[in-house]
Amino acid sequence: MKSKYAMLLVSVALLALVALNFAVAIASDNMAISSQNTGVVLKNKGDSFTVSITFQNTGSSDDSWTVNVVFEGDWTWKGTAKALTLNANEKKTLVWTGTVPNNVPTSSIARLVVYYDDGYKALDWWIHVVPNSVLSVQASSVT
Repeated sequence: MKSKYAMLLVSVALLALVALNFAVAIASDNMAISSQNTGVVLKNKGDSFTVSITFQNTGSSDDSWTVNVVFEGDWTWKGTAKALTLNANEKKTLVWTGTVPNNVPTSSIARLVVYYDDGYKALDWWIHVVPNSVLSVQASSVT
């Protein structure tokens, strides 16, 4: 019976240690990212799109980052890297514009990822490439 309690105590201690380590890892990341909603955006080949992301320095000192956005998946599109300097608790929105490549497969999908210095965050935004053409029946006959 004592060995069961000892195992339970060891398990709880390990769980607490993992939780503490996770909390410290999250606390050391001083930049918050908000992409204002999530979802799948339907686009045709060659369509333009705009990416708008709000960043916040959640730390207690001023800092600078190099940030960029990339759509990754069945196809890839990479934005232009931007310098971002924020005071403590300051927020700033950066905007990128791009075009869905003309050579991507129809029905393909790519996810938005933001890269900053030595980190990255996959956001809950996807572009789904839909057909540019629509087939409709114009006439028919049976004889």
